[in-house]
Amino acid sequence: MFPGLQLKKRMDLFSVSIESARLVQIPIEQHYSKNIFEHFTGEITRYMYPKPPVDLDETERLVSYSIRDLENGTDLQLVILDKNSREFLGCSGLHHLKASIPELGIWLKKEAQLKGYGPEAIEAMVTWARRNMHFKALKYPVDRRNIASKRIPERLGAVPVKEYKKMNLGGELLDEIEYWIYY
Repeated sequence: MFPGLQLKKRMDLFSVSIESARLVQIPIEQHYSKNIFEHFTGEITRYMYPKPPVDLDETERLVSYSIRDLENGTDLQLVILDKNSREFLGCSGLHHLKASIPELGIWLKKEAQLKGYGPEAIEAMVTWARRNMHFKALKYPVDRRNIASKRIPERLGAVPVKEYKKMNLGGELLDEIEYWIYY
């Protein structure tokens, strides 16, 4: 029934704009590479699969890959901005769009954490996905030690369906709980 992503209508992922009370999430651009490099640090990635880039060139390559994935329709990689000031706050994503269970992801710069932006951004993305996609569920993997991030799927009524350990790209062992948010 869900062999892969089915958009409800033909869509250019570069035109996606997801707004909520305080935030706007728009497709990633090279313009944001410096912000990403500055704020996607070891402290931020502690409980995440990726590792921080070593230099701005690596960040620009990663952003190029994200843009290519937008073009290919495989990933929706967004930057999170303050709706009024347009301050860069972090990045969000809906990955593996052609799978029956795409994966949500988010990171916020240190200064933007613990202000409710994470739940607001993910809730807005889930609402957008429900309006624009057909899927079985959206998965949200999170390290069990990351208490603030665990609250995001729990707040949305997500169900924990898997637990596993996984080595991240920085060589640290993650202790993951995979939540599913059903359609």
